Amino acid sequence: MTATKHHVTIKGVKDGLVFLLDDACEFDVVLAELKHKLEKTHQQILTGPIIHVRVQLGSRPATEEQKGEVREIISRKGNLLVQSIETADSAVQKAEPDPTEVKMVRGMVRSGQTLSHDGPVLFLGDINPGGSIVSTGSIYIMGSLRGMAHAGIDGDETAVIAASHMRPTQLRIAGIISRPPDEWDVSEAYDAYMEFAYIKNGKMEIDKVHHFHKLGLNQIS
Repeated sequence: MTATKHHVTIKGVKDGLVFLLDDACEFDVVLAELKHKLEKTHQQILTGPIIHVRVQLGSRPATEEQKGEVREIISRKGNLLVQSIETADSAVQKAEPDPTEVKMVRGMVRSGQTLSHDGPVLFLGDINPGGSIVSTGSIYIMGSLRGMAHAGIDGDETAVIAASHMRPTQLRIAGIISRPPDEWDVSEAYDAYMEFAYIKNGKMEIDKVHHFHKLGLNQIS
């Protein structure tokens, strides 16, 4: 009896998961198996902390629309965050990552989960109470920050933390920790302005994001 050929292989690596998609069969066949594995046979990877995913398409010449289909299927699972979708050519030509480039990540960080990132990160989603987001660079959250955020974890005191709705349990920038949340001015809890935290004279300050230019930073970094 001939063994069934797998068109999608999922491998664990140091920084997350790699999805290897067969480049020798119909693309629709690959998508169908990818959906099946995520929904039926690999549920164990869909729980727990956020996992970074790299997708390798082999030598398949994929369009941006096809890459979008792959990304959409994987991103349906709340704890799987697609970091890259690569072909053999792009993997060869890929330059060293720019440490100042802001990486966009989508999802939701739930209680007990931690999202870690190297370099500045733009997170589209909410950080729930009990959840954490940490980065060596700045953190920009288009959503609610109601958990813990730690920017500049390697000691960068120029990093900032910004959020559409800033009600964290704790903020850290480099080695400096914000004052306890119960000391915040709760009269502005429902203020419509996005806020950001930064270090000034060795202390953490909170301000409206439209005052960001006061730091002398003309671009996100």
